[in-house]
Amino acid sequence: MKDLIEYIAKSLVEKPDEIVISEEEAEDGTVLVKLAAAQEDMGRIIGKQGRNAKAMRTLLNAKATRENKRASLQIME
Repeated sequence: MKDLIEYIAKSLVEKPDEIVISEEEAEDGTVLVKLAAAQEDMGRIIGKQGRNAKAMRTLLNAKATRENKRASLQIME
């Protein structure tokens, strides 16, 4: 799941080298994917009215559902 978000995020930003993604599993089995990027690229990650962020969360949930898991995307500032 981490790879999917990494691919999408790196294709959106101007500084793909500064993308940092970590993946943690909570006690209830939910996978938490944390995404951090350069400050000037945060607008590109989030998108107008949060559309890019919402689309990434939708794709992440679709992939998690196929693997019988739950997932959440957290965008770090």
